[in-house]
Amino acid sequence: MSVINTNVQAIAAARNLNRSQELLGRSLNRLSSGSKIVNAADDSGGLAVSGKLDAQSLRVNAAKTNVQNGISYIQSADGFMGGMSNILSRMSELGILSQDVTKNSSDRALYEQEFSALQDQLRSTIGGTTAEIGGTADITTPLGSFNGLTLFGSNPAGLSFSIGSSVGQTMTIGESNLRTGPMQSLISQDSSGTYNLTASDPAATATLQQAIQQIAAQRASLGGAQSRLELAGTTLQVESQNLTSTISSIRDVDVASESTQLAKYNILVQSGTAMLAQANQMPQSVLKLLQG
Repeated sequence: MSVINTNVQAIAAARNLNRSQELLGRSLNRLSSGSKIVNAADDSGGLAVSGKLDAQSLRVNAAKTNVQNGISYIQSADGFMGGMSNILSRMSELGILSQDVTKNSSDRALYEQEFSALQDQLRSTIGGTTAEIGGTADITTPLGSFNGLTLFGSNPAGLSFSIGSSVGQTMTIGESNLRTGPMQSLISQDSSGTYNLTASDPAATATLQQAIQQIAAQRASLGGAQSRLELAGTTLQVESQNLTSTISSIRDVDVASESTQLAKYNILVQSGTAMLAQANQMPQSVLKLLQG
């Protein structure tokens, strides 16, 4: 039907051109942002899922930080106890040397002086109150600490670390209390600040052997905890990688595929523009009828 007032073909061509321009603009937005989901309307379900995965990924990365801090805590404690083992070995050597009957009193005094100095080092590293280790004053800021946490004091509950992204995924590192047992006997002082154990004390050798065993047992316990934390850290790294991959597949634009769509929409816009111009020329055919 030939009419002048209504050009249905031009209306259809304009509608198709508008749709092609909309798709072209969406493709341009995706390529320029690198994201498949520019607006919520692009993929509302994918946006919701990726949002939850994003939060989980952040929790996993936070747990990775906790695990690494836990490993650092253990390594600090183990480093101090490694030094203590060396000190105890030297003290046991001094204990045997001080029992040499061929040494005079001056020689033995030198051994006692070094023995006492090593006790000072152990005492300042472990710390404690006068009720725990005696002496004339509390040692509230021992050398053996990590970020303000005392490494070798009493802590029956241990330290609980979050090692996962969900509630309840925790691990507890037991206490390393060196203010009891043989170690306490080595560093304890009387009310005047004099050590209760000396190098020449007959019980010194046995006490030192027990203290060496106490340190070894604590280090073994911490070593097991560190192995577990390292395993947890590896698991979290794999989980983080998988989460990142999943989020990327939902949100990130496939540049190769989207570039193909961009070329397609660009051609459609150009052809749609040409066809709209052609449709706008169609009413002119009516003039030929009037001219005739």
